[in-house]
Amino acid sequence: MAESDVELDDGRRLHVYDTGDGGSGTGVGGQDGGLVVLWHHGTPNIGAPPAPLFPAADRLGVRWVSYDRPGYGGSTPHPGRDVASAAADVRAVADALGIGRFAVMGHSGGGPHALACGALLPERVVGVVAVSGLAPYDAAGLDWFAGMTPSGVAGLRAAADGRAAKEAHEAGAAYDPEMFTPADHAALAGTWSWFDEVVGPAVAAGPGGLVDDDLAYVAPWGFDPARITAPVLLLHGDEDRVVPASHGRWLAARCPTAILRPGAGDGHISVLRGGPEALEWLAGVAG
Repeated sequence: MAESDVELDDGRRLHVYDTGDGGSGTGVGGQDGGLVVLWHHGTPNIGAPPAPLFPAADRLGVRWVSYDRPGYGGSTPHPGRDVASAAADVRAVADALGIGRFAVMGHSGGGPHALACGALLPERVVGVVAVSGLAPYDAAGLDWFAGMTPSGVAGLRAAADGRAAKEAHEAGAAYDPEMFTPADHAALAGTWSWFDEVVGPAVAAGPGGLVDDDLAYVAPWGFDPARITAPVLLLHGDEDRVVPASHGRWLAARCPTAILRPGAGDGHISVLRGGPEALEWLAGVAG
C-alpha cells in the first residue's frame, strides 16, 4: 500500500493511502478497470483502509483509497470543519490520483462523511455504503440519543455545548467497554482486531481529531442526505449501542435511493461481517 501527501489550495495537507497503481482518470476506477472505493474512517481512527476486507476487495478487483481526516495522523487539522467539507477533500484526493469516478464506504463516524460525498459529488460517486452511521443531529422525528450508552451520550452532549466543553470532557474521558456488545467484543478479538492498528495511533496523537469530528456531528452537516442520487446501502446492527439502529432507519427513510440491511444480533463492530457483501453490491451498482 502506497502512502503519500496531497497538498491543498488552502495550505493544508491530507495523508493518503492507496492500494492501487495510479489510475487513468477515465471511467470508474484505475488503469486496470477495477472499482475504486474511497474509505471513510470512524472516530477516532487514522485513515488506513480496512485490512479485514482486503481479501474480498482483491477478489472483486477493488482498489482502496483513503485518507486521514483533518486532525488525524498525517493530515493538517481543520478546526471548524463540517461534515460536508469531506467532499472537497475527497475531490482533491481523487484529482491528485487521477481518479474520475469512484464509490465511497464509511464506518461509524465515516458514514456521514461518505454520505456527504454522495450528496455533493454526484458526478463522481457511483455508490455509497454507510455502516453503523449517524443520522444528522437535527433529524426530524428522531430521538437522537435514545439507545446510546451513557458514555456516548456524555461525549456528544459535551460537543453540543461547544469546543471548550468537549475538550474538557475528553481530558477526563476513559474507554467504556460497555459501548460494545458481546458480538462486538468477539469481532474485536478476532478479524476486526485490526482496529488496534488504526485507533492506537489516532488517540496517541491527542484528541484533536476526535473533538473536531464530534463537533461536526452535532452541528449542521452542510448537506441533506435526501439529495443523494447514487445508490445507497446502509448496514446497521440492531443492537448497536454506539449509534442506535434508529439512525439507520431514519437515513433509510430519508434517502430515496437507500436500501437498509439490518444486522440481526449485531452491534457497532460485528455488523462489519457484512462488508464483503457490501463490496459485492458496490461492484454491482458500479457496473
